[in-house]
This record gives sequence, C-alpha cells and structure tokens, in this order.
Amino acid sequence: LDITDAHAVRQAVLQSSADVVVNAAAYTAVDKAESESARAYAVNRDGTAHLAAACAEANIPFIHVSTDYVFDGTKDTPYTEDDRVHPVSVYGASKEAGEQALRNAWPRHIILRTAWVYSVFGNNFVKTMLRLARERDSWPVVADQHVGPTAAGDLAEAILTLTQRSQAGDDVPWGTYHYCGAGSTTWHGFAEAIVQLAAPALARSVPAIPITTADYPTPAKRPANSVLDCSKIRTLLGIEPRPWRESLTEVVAELLDTSGS
Repeated sequence: LDITDAHAVRQAVLQSSADVVVNAAAYTAVDKAESESARAYAVNRDGTAHLAAACAEANIPFIHVSTDYVFDGTKDTPYTEDDRVHPVSVYGASKEAGEQALRNAWPRHIILRTAWVYSVFGNNFVKTMLRLARERDSWPVVADQHVGPTAAGDLAEAILTLTQRSQAGDDVPWGTYHYCGAGSTTWHGFAEAIVQLAAPALARSVPAIPITTADYPTPAKRPANSVLDCSKIRTLLGIEPRPWRESLTEVVAELLDTSGS
C-alpha cells in the first residue's frame, strides 16, 4: 500500500474489516531526507494523515510508530512524552509533523516513539558492525550520541500488546508513549558490545575506535542525547522494556547462527 495515496489508503482501510491499524511505514533515510524533504514529508506526515483520516472514518484505533529524533538532544536526562519537541533534521521534523497530523485527525490513537531499531532482517547497525568486524582491523564509531537501542522483536511484542489494549474499550489511555531498550549507550558503546558478543564466533576481537560527531560530519544533524524515558508505558500500560544488552545478545547469536560464523 502506498500510504501517500489518500484514496488507496481509504479504500484499503475501509475494506479491510480491521480491528486496528498499525503504521510501521516511514521514510527513514535520515541523511537522504535532507535532499528529499518533499518525499520525507509525503510519507511521514501526509501518509500518516491519510491513515488517521481513514481510521477516523472507520472508527478504529490507530497505532503509529515514531522516533526519538523529534527531540533536539540538548537535554541532559532522558526525554519524557511531555518534553518539548524540537527536531534538528528533516527526518525528525517530518516525523513530528506526522505526529501532529495524527493528533489533529483522530483521538483514538497511540504514538509509540522508539529509537535505534535493529534486527536480524534488513540493513541495520548491528549487521554493519558484524560485517566490519570480519573485514577490518579497526574502524571509527561516534561516541557522543546517547540513546537506548531497540530490538525490533521487542518493539513488535510491545505493539502486539498495544493492539490488544486498543480494543479494550473507552478506558484505553490514548496518546504518546516512549518505548526503547532499557538503559542507554552510545554508537561506540553499542559497537563494542556487538563486537564482544561476536568475538568467540569470529575468533578475533577488533576494536571500534571512538570519535566525536564533529569527526564524522553527515548531511543531517543528530541529537546528542535522545534517551527516552519509558516509565509512562510501564506505569499505564504494563509494558516493560527489556535491557538493551539482553536483547542484543539474542539478536547477535541469531545472526551468527544464520551466517554460519
């Protein structure tokens, strides 16, 4: 389904007999969005608005996945759902615009902000680090951006729980929630953990060299701290994020087993 096509979205939702809609679609190429802002907004803002309008017409709940990049990263402590958003990239701004479009269109929604999602599927940081650990003796990794890495499987379990809660009736606490791996680290700390877990299987231990954001310029600016406070989802919905290291251990083991390493 092309969520930028309002008519196609309306037809798909109304004809689906769905109990709930989950939007896992997004334009997520953070750097490329700086030069493709129209496309990023078409997917992240307008696509979300189309889905929200269709859910409102069908009178069904809408669960929408958003991002830590709606924040500017200047806060010293974890961000709560009530903190002021201030995105510093086109990607973050387009996702924030999608959140606002949803809030304006349909109150029976849950916005789930997450961060640094990885899994055994697709392209992601964990798979890249494992490849570099096989191919290189060392490589640079940014060490001054902080957040809680999130396993896609954990995020999926949280979303499944939310779909069940969303059909519980009028007592559902609709609104915005944070969900990411418990604890926090940097890209460099994350890379070190990946390499350490993989070292026995790879029969080698290679260092990731810490560098600053200034040492690795990118088209899009990224928040220095986007650690998310997940106490609200724990308190109101009973969803407990797993420690990021625990989830990472399982994903790395599965990746190594799949690759035969």
